[in-house]
Amino acid sequence: MAEGGTVALAKVALVTGGARGIGAAVAARFAAEGWRVVIADRDPARPAHAARCVQADVSEEAAVAALLQGIAATEGRLDALVCNAGVMIRKPLAALSLAEWNAVLATNLTSAFLLARAGEAMLRRARGAILTIASTRAHQSEPDTESYSASKGGLLALTHALARSLGPAVRVNCISPGWIDTRGEALRPEDHAQHPAGRVGRPADVAALAAWLCGPESGFVTGAEFLADGGMTRTMIYAE
Repeated sequence: MAEGGTVALAKVALVTGGARGIGAAVAARFAAEGWRVVIADRDPARPAHAARCVQADVSEEAAVAALLQGIAATEGRLDALVCNAGVMIRKPLAALSLAEWNAVLATNLTSAFLLARAGEAMLRRARGAILTIASTRAHQSEPDTESYSASKGGLLALTHALARSLGPAVRVNCISPGWIDTRGEALRPEDHAQHPAGRVGRPADVAALAAWLCGPESGFVTGAEFLADGGMTRTMIYAE
């Protein structure tokens, strides 16, 4: 029950890391489709499309517990959980400290476990959906990305494990984006041309897929990964 003894009429989505980039695009898409959107982010900024923005570090167990308790008290329901929060520390292996390794895994991977566990009861009642945002780094890597790649690979595995544990009440799926221009970079023609789709990705590309995966039309889809990379991971490239 929400405050005042009423239940939120609109479906409720929690989007972590929703203050900018892919998370902001997902939140905006959900809001445009009539969802009540709660954003959790370390950044205190409140985007216009969010009903509420909670400043929280979702790598911390107490912060996640407080976040979900707040949703239970204020919104009274949870229909979709989008685990998008993520960080990267790119360093040579010898220079990567254990503390840095743990920080990346805590934010990118452990947070999804904490959120799913804390939100399970509300998601079950709503017959809702969980969506994790991994990366094509779960399948292929560049040098000096051990902590990030490991966290995204773990997130992919966590997705199908949760799908088995929480189904059929809760569906759990994963989007693995490739190159998504989240900062308005000065892109070159060759940046676009290397993609079989003919262009670098946009946050709205991921948001559209997220909306479908959390909506009723994907009711037969769970435990699945969707690559949103313009075809890059299916492209064989040889050095010239």
